[in-house]
Amino acid sequence: MGKLAVYKYLSFIMLVCTFLLSVFTFYGLFGGNSHPQGHMAQAMLVYALPLLIIGNLVILAYWLIRRRWHWALIPLLTVLCCIPYSGTYYQFKSYDPGTETQSGLKVATYNVSSFNRETTGFIAQDILAEMKRQKVDVLCMQEYNDYSGERRISNSYKDYFPYMVYGVNTRHVIYSRFPIKEHENIEFANSNNSAMWANIDVHGYDVRVYNVHLETAGAHHVVGRASKLEQEGYDVRGNRLLEAVYGTYTTGIIKRAGQAQILAEQIQKCDLPVIVAGDCVDVPYSYVYNTLLGDKMVDGFKECGSGFMNTIRNTTMMRIDYIFHDKSMTGSSYYKEDLSYSDHYPVFSKIVLN
Repeated sequence: MGKLAVYKYLSFIMLVCTFLLSVFTFYGLFGGNSHPQGHMAQAMLVYALPLLIIGNLVILAYWLIRRRWHWALIPLLTVLCCIPYSGTYYQFKSYDPGTETQSGLKVATYNVSSFNRETTGFIAQDILAEMKRQKVDVLCMQEYNDYSGERRISNSYKDYFPYMVYGVNTRHVIYSRFPIKEHENIEFANSNNSAMWANIDVHGYDVRVYNVHLETAGAHHVVGRASKLEQEGYDVRGNRLLEAVYGTYTTGIIKRAGQAQILAEQIQKCDLPVIVAGDCVDVPYSYVYNTLLGDKMVDGFKECGSGFMNTIRNTTMMRIDYIFHDKSMTGSSYYKEDLSYSDHYPVFSKIVLN
């Protein structure tokens, strides 16, 4: 009788976990539809979606092994509803360079992390060599530094990219093989991050390219917040450190949401076909991701990507660098390259200007 009671208790616990995982997963899937201010718990669940999906798969396997088909339906339906989300990280298509169209615009985005602050200029030249090999037409760099020791990087890039414009404080740049007709910097209030756009004449066809770098919430921000709390007399160990981490990341999420709204409004008003490239510091299905896409833009990876897509080195499920394009255009390729010059991977996309 005791074993039966334990058995029923464990089954009850698993049933509760089944319902909770399903509810949290659906809650996370719609987390990007609401502004994170006032909906922070839902916004944070978007980041946990990969773990929640894995949890549902484990629960599904449990009920299948137990042959409880009716309970297995709950995690099964939940996982099936996550297929569109999974498509932002994995595409079953395989990338074949031969399928890339000859016509179109080859765009790349790369957060170069100040070229790791090296002073020889070798990293910048290796990146340029890779861009030539990939036949890139427009290159958007974030965390850019034009000087490597005494050398000016843009001087060595101008033979291949004869046109270029800087962003705010030269922290990002757009290099182009086609003429840049106009450009504008976009500063965000109370932020060290910013964006910019350039109108590029591609064989008589004007395209607006946005280079964006939204609010960052890195480890150094957490350390800075913890140090400030310590200076104010707080004990930053344990709960105080968690406070610093949570406060930094939630502030970053809210700031990025506002910055994405500013950009989305500009994109909607723009009469030219638009390409958005850069480091959005946010994951797919987040408010930032959904806002920038709106009803006008397409995630190039979902259209023509292949395999797994992560853009932060040494991670498997962290995609925060994107290339989006206007629905009037068509993507023919989308991929990353495993370069070791930054904590980010460069992302490439060939876009046909219809």
